[in-house]
Amino acid sequence: KRYLKSPEEMKRIFRRFPQAIERTAEVASRCVQFSLAQLKYEYPREICPAGQEPIAYLEEITGCNARERYPQGVPENVQAQLEHELRLVRELDYAKYFLTVFDIVNFAKSKQILAQGRGAAANSAICYVLGITSVDPDRINLLFERFVSRERDEPPDIDIDFEHERREEVIQYIYSKFGRMRAALVSEVITYRTRSAIREVGKVFGLSLEQIDVLSKTVRRSAEGNPDEAELRAVGLDPQSKAIIHTITFARIIKRFPRHLSQHVGGFIVSEKELSRIVPIENAAMPGRTIIEWDKDDIETMGMLKIDVLALGMLTCIRKALQLINEQQSPAQPLTLYNIPAEDPAVYRMLSAADTVGVFQIESRAQMSMLPRLK
Repeated sequence: KRYLKSPEEMKRIFRRFPQAIERTAEVASRCVQFSLAQLKYEYPREICPAGQEPIAYLEEITGCNARERYPQGVPENVQAQLEHELRLVRELDYAKYFLTVFDIVNFAKSKQILAQGRGAAANSAICYVLGITSVDPDRINLLFERFVSRERDEPPDIDIDFEHERREEVIQYIYSKFGRMRAALVSEVITYRTRSAIREVGKVFGLSLEQIDVLSKTVRRSAEGNPDEAELRAVGLDPQSKAIIHTITFARIIKRFPRHLSQHVGGFIVSEKELSRIVPIENAAMPGRTIIEWDKDDIETMGMLKIDVLALGMLTCIRKALQLINEQQSPAQPLTLYNIPAEDPAVYRMLSAADTVGVFQIESRAQMSMLPRLK
């Protein structure tokens, strides 16, 4: 009634109707032909000088930085390791990834933000000479293939810790360099676990909060999450109650189903083209942040490279300690993470006495009880 005000208008609409049908069929056929394999991810190009190949630039800065790290000369075994790693990076086409991480770490250094790569990245001589890690590969004998391997065919995953008070500066640098349309944090899909599933389903079937709490504890304790009648009666629940039976049944069904989308702790994706061409994106709850709607497993399947920009409070303490030492003692060479004297006996005496409150990885009660026994 609103649009077809006259027979002439109705005739005009119906004359155009076949064209609309034809257009709809065309769109539908394109949808049917679509495959996720058509989504192509490309790494950004601007992380190396114009006209220079990424691998050539990586080899160049690796050589320059190696001479800075080893002013007395690069040890033969380290040089051999660097050449081996560069061959593998060239073969697997990961040069842009290393250059991006190098660029982010360089920004942090320019702002006096302490940064340190963790995990398998410490196995890499490239990461050491580029300043991504501070552990000299000449002092350790770790396997680089645990980090990057031809056989596993998995992209490298470098986790970098930054001072917890200043990590947001690094995050905003990534957004400003690549743009909000080409850089985003990864999501994390939170799924239903036993407790959350029973809590949600129990509300639907009218259980009280006290009954839900008792039931979730009983289900978690029982074998395979299926308590028998005796177990339910022992905690004061009626095993014949339909509400109890339905809650257990449906909670088991929705377990591991997606519950909600959360923000990954620090996983970043950057792309050559707009990310919206590959994956849905949305604004995060925090101002100035954008996230993609896929989690880390999804992006790994798509071959998208992720950089973890993490925060660590201990790095703030270490940076302040180094600054204090350098100001008060004025050493000939300023003390930094990578040139701290190794194997200090006083450090091991503190470790053996479990004096490790606040020390990353060995501050839990279990670790602190183990240290005096391990010596």
